[in-house]
Amino acid sequence: MTAALLDPILGATSAGELVTDPARTDLYRHDVYATGPAPLAVLRPTSVESLARGVGAATAAGIAIVPRGGGMSYTGGYLGPDAPFVLVDTAALTQIIDINETDMTVTVECGITWAALAAVLKPKGLRVKAWGTLSGINATVGGGMSQNGVFWGAGNGTVVDSAISFDVVLADGTVLTTGNPFFRPYGPDLTGLFAADCGAFGIKARATLRLVREGPAFAYGSFAFDTPEGVFGAMGAIAREGLASECFGFDPFLQSQRMKRDSLTSDAKSLVNMMKAQGSVFKALKEGAKVAMAGRSFLDDVPFSLHVITERRRQADADGDMAEIIRIVEGLGGKAIENTIPKILRANPFPPVNSMVGPAGERWVPVHGFLPSSKLVEGWAAIQQLFADNADEMAAHGVQSGALLAVVSNQASLIEPVFFWPEALNPLHRHAVEPAHLSKLKGFPANPAASALVARLRGELIALFQRLGAIHVQVARSYPLKEAHQPEGWDALQALKKQLDPKGLMNPGVLGLL
Repeated sequence: MTAALLDPILGATSAGELVTDPARTDLYRHDVYATGPAPLAVLRPTSVESLARGVGAATAAGIAIVPRGGGMSYTGGYLGPDAPFVLVDTAALTQIIDINETDMTVTVECGITWAALAAVLKPKGLRVKAWGTLSGINATVGGGMSQNGVFWGAGNGTVVDSAISFDVVLADGTVLTTGNPFFRPYGPDLTGLFAADCGAFGIKARATLRLVREGPAFAYGSFAFDTPEGVFGAMGAIAREGLASECFGFDPFLQSQRMKRDSLTSDAKSLVNMMKAQGSVFKALKEGAKVAMAGRSFLDDVPFSLHVITERRRQADADGDMAEIIRIVEGLGGKAIENTIPKILRANPFPPVNSMVGPAGERWVPVHGFLPSSKLVEGWAAIQQLFADNADEMAAHGVQSGALLAVVSNQASLIEPVFFWPEALNPLHRHAVEPAHLSKLKGFPANPAASALVARLRGELIALFQRLGAIHVQVARSYPLKEAHQPEGWDALQALKKQLDPKGLMNPGVLGLL
């Protein structure tokens, strides 16, 4: 039966591979957090034409298609339905088709990682406007455009704000180009309809992205705050003034976890890259010495930390922006501390994804919400109350929580609570985490009771964010998109889904669309 279903796809796929061996396809049942049904097969096309033929053949046979980028989803983005489906692994679609330095665009196949794209653009003094997520060593351009990733260049928005046009393989194998290659939009924003769709409307095969000149001048600042009001007030003020290319922070628990995990001074690669980024031998030696002397103690007894990077064409301008940030911080009760973290991170923007597990090998999963600056303190208080109400049960099961904070636009910031709990790792963790790092971890046996508690708390946090009016990226199968829309808006999305995917075979169930 399975062979008969797959025969048409095999016949249509002349450039690529169709993997059916369960020993190889088992990896694709897992994301960072959850496990789903096994695919019939994994299609690994090596050309856009082969991708289109394979998708068209599968859906003509009534087989669903589920697209996967770098596998960094923690919201079920590529965990398929409980029905026959073929998972599409885009990892071989990595060509850089064109770098147009005159028009300031780059066109790529969407399986390329953010790290690989940045490495090609950096020697030219270029980068994408918003240029990827911290998991960009694995995360792909297509995955970012589908999930709406955010971190690097967040002062310019999320990664979908960098997109000009897409070539999208629709459910019937048709390739749709969403716009022209140098301006978005021309009339209604067709590119925007496919941005952040989590693959519900089609598979992004190629993307044309906006380029900017990478600023050669940087300034770095790290600050300590005693209260959430102080750190959120500073984030809001820095966002409104547009002073930072990146502005992010940690609550006390998460920064303690990071300092356990990140050696900083003993990470020779990070230190050397940071020193190279300073631009002169003297400055490199000076900054390297400062990092080495600071060690890890500079965050001891710091309740909240905030880390800021300014990027400009001239050093005086970058320093001027940082001076204004310092003025804002001091006015809200913050104080400067050693700025090791932003220096190291900016010099090594796409580190190994070892942080997808805890310092001892605990399981890890985030849940997030974007809130306007006016609601950050209220949101933080509600989250802490939820954890306080469940503190005894969390302690009994070894479940701990912290939070990442980050500016994501002039209007909004991210609060991302993260859970750590003792639980066995899944095949994706063992595949993605560096073997040398994995070998040092204590690890844990299966712990269904702790995982059930995390699932409940995660659901309650999502409901809490909904009550606050938060929005989410990486919607996939975790966040309730329908409830966040007026009925007329939801009906429009359903109608678009029906038009593009009349059989309901393109990533069924993602976004809650039928």
